[in-house]
Amino acid sequence: MPAALRPDANRAKAAPARRRPLGLLLSPRLRGLVSLLGVLLLASLVAAPDAFANLLTVKSGGSKNANEISSLYDIVLYIAAVVFVIVEGALFYSVYRFRAKKGAVAAQIRGNTILEIGWTVAAALILVVLTVVTFVKLPSIVDPPNSGANGLVLSASLTAPTPPNGKKLTICVQGRQYIWRYTYGGGCLNNSFEKKLPYSYTTMVVPEHTTVVLDIQSTDVIHSWWVPSLGGKVDAVPGYTTYTWFNALHTGLFHGQCAQLCGINHAAMIARVRVVTAAQYQAWAQRQEQLITTANAQVSQLRQILTAQGDLGN
Repeated sequence: MPAALRPDANRAKAAPARRRPLGLLLSPRLRGLVSLLGVLLLASLVAAPDAFANLLTVKSGGSKNANEISSLYDIVLYIAAVVFVIVEGALFYSVYRFRAKKGAVAAQIRGNTILEIGWTVAAALILVVLTVVTFVKLPSIVDPPNSGANGLVLSASLTAPTPPNGKKLTICVQGRQYIWRYTYGGGCLNNSFEKKLPYSYTTMVVPEHTTVVLDIQSTDVIHSWWVPSLGGKVDAVPGYTTYTWFNALHTGLFHGQCAQLCGINHAAMIARVRVVTAAQYQAWAQRQEQLITTANAQVSQLRQILTAQGDLGN
């Protein structure tokens, strides 16, 4: 039989050439260089101070309630990690200890009453511990404290939530597509324009060591106010007023974001909180009031001119 007609010969011609792995195509020296670069990259990530910051834990450090939320989260995380290690360790031990060859008949085990009662009681005790810790931590998360000695001197207010001495700085937070508006001062929910209260957009300015209560609203869709370092996120729901508070521990700039998908430009709806000293805040608030007064005067003058010329319309 001719060689071209032999089945073995056809199969040999049809079989594709086997490709060598990429690692084998590299020279030993080049493979060593690639491995060294990988090790150096991993080492640089580990050595970087912010590489794994808040990788497993929540962000905190800017306010007392944020720190309490973080500590409660850490307690739950550590207990869950211990349970995970115990369960997975028992699983791997059982797989290794009781392994059998292929074809072996598994032993029929009716159960272990003591073991079953033990892990049921253990799970119940874990839930009890978590419940107790949560209720111990909850007041310091929900209830705002008094302002610190270096905080702003405030007048008493009755709007909830309220510190024990009733003194707080109230800021109205208004979410709209796609920006945050902040109005400063008591009564900011009603007639803020008539009262000529200072306001700002995107960046909120607050004094340190001062209990700040936020009255949160929305003019269109559901938004969510969230600056992680200052506490938990709170939804801004149309037709409702929600509340939260924080007490900044030090000056600085804290970054946040609308945490509710609110439309096509949701990603651009950022939030910033600039914490300054009490004196700097008072100077800033007075400056904002002066700017508002000047702008109102200019608008009033322009309205008079346009009215006199008949260009204002009805």
